[in-house]
Amino acid sequence: MPKHKKSAALQEKIAILPDTPGVYMYFDSEGTVIYVGKAKNLKRRVSSYFNRTHDVLRTNLLVRAIADMKYIVVPTEQDALNLEASMIKEYQPRYNVLLKDDKSYPWIVVTNEPFPRVFMTRTKVKDGSKYYGPYTDMASARATLDLLRRIFELRSCRHAITPEWVEAGKGRLCLDFHLHRCKGCCVGKITREEYLADIEKVRQILRGDTSELLTYLRGQMEILSSQLRFEQAQVLKEQYDLIKRYQAKSVIVSQTIEDIDVFGIDDDGEGDVFINYMHVRRGAVVKSITLEYKRRLEEEKAQLLGYAINEVSTQLGIGFSEIVVREIPDTEMPEITFTIPKRGDKAKLLEVSERNARQNRIDKIKTLERHDPEAKTTRVLKRIQSDFHLSELPRHIECFDNSNIQGSNPVASCVVFKDARPSKKDYRHFNIKTVVGPDDFASMKEVLTRRYTRLVNEDEPLPQLIVVDGGKGQLSAAVEALDEMGLRGKIAVVGIAKRLEEIYFPGDSFPLFIDKKSETLRVVQALRDEAHRFGITHHRNQRSKSQAVSALDAIKGIGPKSRTALLQVFKSVKRIKEADLDAIAEVVGPAKASMVYNALRDETEARITTSDD
Repeated sequence: MPKHKKSAALQEKIAILPDTPGVYMYFDSEGTVIYVGKAKNLKRRVSSYFNRTHDVLRTNLLVRAIADMKYIVVPTEQDALNLEASMIKEYQPRYNVLLKDDKSYPWIVVTNEPFPRVFMTRTKVKDGSKYYGPYTDMASARATLDLLRRIFELRSCRHAITPEWVEAGKGRLCLDFHLHRCKGCCVGKITREEYLADIEKVRQILRGDTSELLTYLRGQMEILSSQLRFEQAQVLKEQYDLIKRYQAKSVIVSQTIEDIDVFGIDDDGEGDVFINYMHVRRGAVVKSITLEYKRRLEEEKAQLLGYAINEVSTQLGIGFSEIVVREIPDTEMPEITFTIPKRGDKAKLLEVSERNARQNRIDKIKTLERHDPEAKTTRVLKRIQSDFHLSELPRHIECFDNSNIQGSNPVASCVVFKDARPSKKDYRHFNIKTVVGPDDFASMKEVLTRRYTRLVNEDEPLPQLIVVDGGKGQLSAAVEALDEMGLRGKIAVVGIAKRLEEIYFPGDSFPLFIDKKSETLRVVQALRDEAHRFGITHHRNQRSKSQAVSALDAIKGIGPKSRTALLQVFKSVKRIKEADLDAIAEVVGPAKASMVYNALRDETEARITTSDD
């Protein structure tokens, strides 16, 4: 089916979309929002609109009308669902299904009463009650509410119970009390203080701390299992799994936040600074834009934040009252309250804003790399140069790894990366010649000495960086080899330890821990893994070769040509042993065939006799 043709700018935006949850907005040529959608995977979902003709006419009309798009990334699919609902209400796009009423996702409420009730509702009343949610996974929310009521035996009746009401004897025990689903607060079976203590535990769980509830369920499952009551245990197991999926708070929609503004900054400390702005209205994010600033005079983040606040206010005509930030701008704004949250809903919103600022940086990098493929290589090499404090770009990197099993067939591998990519034609492997036994340090020194002595003698270019697979011991051996060859000042060398991915530098007893998401670490890991793979393959071949020819080597009168001919035909010594005399004679002649046949039979019989003894 034909694809829908779109402008180059829109196609590029689609091409660099992230594989993350989020909400996307389509705009027409006049800049009006015509559709809002959610996605578990933004790239896959948005691309699906444009790579085929749709069966539904309305969808094809929508795609034809799309002139531009924007998106907001969020932590989870549930957050995307909540954000989609709030933005549809805000913009009322023409291609979205219209809501017949203003009901949204339900909340769990803890009422503001002397003996609070806990129930699910879609209507929020400003009477001091506490609302938790909203919830998009209804099964998890219902399971949580049901368990809370059963565990803490909370009342479900609608009576306006007060201490005075209880003292007057107006209460009457109901069926829930006899079913152990209520503690009888209406008749004083439990004091108000005891009941409120249970309510506080409920609040704790609804705030997101489900560990107490899960611990209780796990204990009950173990008890039932020990009593061989497996059906009841399975019911609790299903409830346990639901609670594990349960998400108590939505980052995007909050009942505790009304109207605020959020500015999140992504700053790599070098050039560009990205500042994302989110406008929260009636507790939901309804607007998000990102500004980009290029440093000229080493401006601080606080200064750039002041510029961004002024720019957003001017562009959108918004007057700010409370702004959530990571740090206070250096511009005086007495009419604005600045909040630096440490935890809670505001802190989570700030994290989402920073996530979107960071995503804009990633999008820019992807766009540059699409137009200039070498830009990525240069950027990665500059990052390695900065992280390892190198004097020049490491366009040529070599990595070494030793392989041996209990000292047998010790070998080493050398893999070469040029411009951060494998250069397989330059890979080399070495059989260790001067080292006896499994000595990784001495083996490393031998290999580096042989490798770079040859490169120097043949006037070949030297690498800018050497990576040795191992910790301080292997690194010290490598440094010693370079010192003896007079190359220490010409080639930088580091070691990478396997256990925690520590990077060791010569003369430094403390390792460097690089960010797990760093491109530098990814390149070094790729070098290490490739060296290990290449070395293991060579080591396996060496062992196979030695094992394959050992039995034939011991036969007098059978030379290299005969051994090669036999292995070419039969592929292995085992198959030669299984062959009859005539089959072997067809390859090497009757006389040699008799030698091979008898020698291999004698070896097999000797092995069997030894085993019997």
